[in-house]
Amino acid sequence: MPPTSPSALYLFLHGLWQRFGLPEGVWLVLWAVIVAAVILAFVLLTVLILVWVERKVAADIQSRLGPARVGTRFGLLQTAADAFKLLLKEDIIPACADKPLFVVAPFVVFVPAFLAYLVIPFGDRLIAQDLDLGVLYVVAVSALPALGFLMAGWGSNNKYSVIGGMRAVAQLMTYEIPLGLALLAVVVSVGSLSTVDIVEHQRRVWHIASPPLLIAFIVYFICALAEVNRIPFDLPEAEAELVAGYHTEYSGMRWAIFFMGEYGYLFFVCAFGVTLFLGGWHGPFLPPVLWFLIKTYALILVSMWIRWTFPRLRIDQIMRFGWKVLVPVALVNLVWAGFWFVR
Repeated sequence: MPPTSPSALYLFLHGLWQRFGLPEGVWLVLWAVIVAAVILAFVLLTVLILVWVERKVAADIQSRLGPARVGTRFGLLQTAADAFKLLLKEDIIPACADKPLFVVAPFVVFVPAFLAYLVIPFGDRLIAQDLDLGVLYVVAVSALPALGFLMAGWGSNNKYSVIGGMRAVAQLMTYEIPLGLALLAVVVSVGSLSTVDIVEHQRRVWHIASPPLLIAFIVYFICALAEVNRIPFDLPEAEAELVAGYHTEYSGMRWAIFFMGEYGYLFFVCAFGVTLFLGGWHGPFLPPVLWFLIKTYALILVSMWIRWTFPRLRIDQIMRFGWKVLVPVALVNLVWAGFWFVR
């Protein structure tokens, strides 16, 4: 499917294809493959960068050096070395595991994180696909990893993994509700589900400057941390009591796929928050793409600061906070947003 607002690169490649008189159907398939390859490469590179950044942030907060050996004195190649190590590790499948579920689960977690990037506008006309129902598409895709977590826990045939998978599903389903209500507040203000329209609506004033949408942003960010299992919401993994939760029995690259999904989704939820509330690519002087990345990495650094500062919550505290605090706040705020933007 061609983009609704084609970039210069798309127009150039498409014109070159038409000049040779090649079939249009083949071009559409080829363009889809190119877009998928670019997004996948971007996600993998982002994961490498975020792992290194998180180690440096954690080390700074804890007065340590962090990576400092592999790849200059900053340890820039440490993550690449770790990835190479995971490639060499033995792939172990427990004898009593449900093999089909065990094998497929990591991909069910990673692929939605990869697909979600389809509707993120990194700049003016720099978007894979401007869907009219972009926000609804994100909500639908972001609900899929819960199935992968449950498949991983159940397929491992391990009681700790099953508990971790059930916790993950309970937590994700709980925080999907206030997150969706926060997104609706933005949709009410803009009158469109398109991510490009939402960014264009913030050309003069960011949404976060509006009181109802400021509250919606706070609710969204808290729910986003819960969606990606970040401390204080990382009970599905809970090393102290479940070892590693739903992926206890995973090793090598299967474990790495879970890991990539988590960090890929962390970048996405922060980028989506920038799109909805922080003006997207808009900003003075600097190129639009650079502005978008600066805002996104600022949110990522805040999430990392929270992770290495606050303690882990208990599962009952997580559920109570979601149902008794965030859901009512998000619901009342949605009603307030309706009155605020209709008046």
